[in-house]
Amino acid sequence: MTQQEYERFYALSSSNVSDALDALGLLGSTYGIRPVYEGCPKLVGEALTVKIGPTGETPMNSTHLCAEAIAIAKPGNVIVVDNSGDTTTSAWGGLLANGARAKGVNGVIVDGAVRDVDDYYDAKFPVFARSAVVRTSRGRIMVYETNGMIQFAGVQVRPGDIVIGDRSGITIVPKERYLEVLEKAEELNFKESSMMKEVGEGGDMLEVDAKYDYVHMLKK
Repeated sequence: MTQQEYERFYALSSSNVSDALDALGLLGSTYGIRPVYEGCPKLVGEALTVKIGPTGETPMNSTHLCAEAIAIAKPGNVIVVDNSGDTTTSAWGGLLANGARAKGVNGVIVDGAVRDVDDYYDAKFPVFARSAVVRTSRGRIMVYETNGMIQFAGVQVRPGDIVIGDRSGITIVPKERYLEVLEKAEELNFKESSMMKEVGEGGDMLEVDAKYDYVHMLKK
């Protein structure tokens, strides 16, 4: 993804991109993941994935949870953490966030819980998750794999897929189709923006709706 393409994605909402995926018959719309603090910045970037699961007889990692992901991260990455939606234990914290920020990571999304929310707020580092919890990961969960294919909130995510996150939630764009999705999302956003402008200027809601055929917009 070039800087110009990044800026074009950043100008769109996660809903615009979700609609574009639907229009193109692609999967990528997640559920239940939201910013963990008020004023959390929007995020766009290429996925760097982490699969997490419970500890057991297999020895635990010798490094801090997700530290390997931060070590290999490139500027512009979004770290995507699959903890299977577990909200009982934190899978991301303040130390990790500051380390990721120092590497130029654009943000992190967690299918599960996080903690140290004040640290994210102070650093203005984008963090999205299902919830916040104080319970540590130590002795409870461990990294199974870094930068492999994962499941995130009902969607397949692979390294290099495009992540878009805002207050509505998270959308994942398959890396093979990102330009097609980007162009479709821009087209749909233009149509919806035109509708909003006409309605905002006093246009009749039913007439504007019929003019743009909103119900069937994704099929055109």
